[in-house]
Amino acid sequence: MTPDITLAELLAWNDEASNIWKKHLDANPALLALPCDIGGTTNVQGFVRHIWGVELRWSQRLAGLQPMDKEKAPQGPLDVLFGFHTEAMENFRSLLKDGSQDWEETMTLDLPQFAPEKRIVSRRKVAAHALFHSQRHWAQLATLVRAAGFPSGFFGDILLSSALT
Repeated sequence: MTPDITLAELLAWNDEASNIWKKHLDANPALLALPCDIGGTTNVQGFVRHIWGVELRWSQRLAGLQPMDKEKAPQGPLDVLFGFHTEAMENFRSLLKDGSQDWEETMTLDLPQFAPEKRIVSRRKVAAHALFHSQRHWAQLATLVRAAGFPSGFFGDILLSSALT
């Protein structure tokens, strides 16, 4: 067995975490209105929209599709937002199955807030960013909901994930 962690394993870890959060938010819908200012949002629903929307837009860019316009994307309900995640997972899985994908190929990101030389990144790096972005935010959400009295039981550590052996 190689010690390398694959994008497929990171994808499985990401999907596992999203499913845990979907279940917790379905069971505790009041959490969606909880104030939250992470990622330019005002509440947990907006934060979840940000997390799954970013996944979808990065997956679309990698697949050569037009990214969803984040300004025009639905604000909710939760099932619609989870659809962003589901579509992103389908895109990522399709890309990972396609043996012709060149993951070292670079792409130039349309992110004017970064210096021009920082905008040129490999497709592999974009995929890893999209998947770690979600995990980082789920950890923030776990702290937020625990402090609000709705502990999620989320143990997002990769050590506890069934996605890797």
